[in-house]
Amino acid sequence: MTKTVLFVCIGNSGRSQMAEAFFNRLSKNWKAISAGTKPDDTIHPSTIRVMKEVGVDVSKQKPKLLSQEMIERADKIITMGCGADVCPPSYLPKVEDWTIEEPYQKPIDKVRKIRDQIKRKVEKLIHEIES
Repeated sequence: MTKTVLFVCIGNSGRSQMAEAFFNRLSKNWKAISAGTKPDDTIHPSTIRVMKEVGVDVSKQKPKLLSQEMIERADKIITMGCGADVCPPSYLPKVEDWTIEEPYQKPIDKVRKIRDQIKRKVEKLIHEIES
């Protein structure tokens, strides 16, 4: 059975979508899903733009509401920096918080830096869990 990592943020239209897309492109043995505690209606245009720049199309993705079932089924949960008041608290055994800055309404150069930070963290995570 394939193991699952769950990326969680508030709107599920930026950080967690980038992480899910990078993870699913790079992982050989795991799959990723993402969700938000208060999902937006659509993926942020800046997210679509910066991911397209690196050859990853997230334009057809839809923000999803975080459910208890997703939390229970996930083998590992990564919160993107949304705080314990809205995300699964990081003291739970399978939760790790990456504390990544919210890209919404930031200049495109800042969104690119956030994208690159997420990609590096995803690559490190895959190395840790698959080796």
